Amino acid sequence: MAGNARERLLEELSEVSRRYMASYALFNQAVADRIGLHPTDLQCLNLLTLEGGPVTTGRIAAMTGLTTGSATRLVDRLEKAGYVVRQRDATDRRRVLVATVPERIAEFGRMWERLSGGWSALFDELDDAELAVVIGHMGRTVEFGAEQIARLRAGEV
Repeated sequence: MAGNARERLLEELSEVSRRYMASYALFNQAVADRIGLHPTDLQCLNLLTLEGGPVTTGRIAAMTGLTTGSATRLVDRLEKAGYVVRQRDATDRRRVLVATVPERIAEFGRMWERLSGGWSALFDELDDAELAVVIGHMGRTVEFGAEQIARLRAGEV
């Protein structure tokens, strides 16, 4: 009997996960549309803000799984939209780095704050241990997703 309950819970988890991913993809599309970016460009911008400083186009290719040519075109679009600039590396003048434009990132941040104002309230009913479970799950999901992306790109699936 306990096995049946777990099976039902896993089925429910599968369904709610699919709805969650679809909801986030559609949300990402709406945000991208609102600021005039492609959804992939928006997520690249998101990742760039997490990097802590300028990166090479090669790093952008690695973060996104794009070819270096596609990453270059992505940077071109972000630069044209005013979200990033290319700059020479101070230690190796042959290298070009991609840096976010603080004022544009701040504009994006303000829009995000207006959209996500109630997001943290979703976790108000959770205690610290439950919140740690959610954080752990999300971290494992990111790792699992990266592994599946690698399998897809390698033609294993």
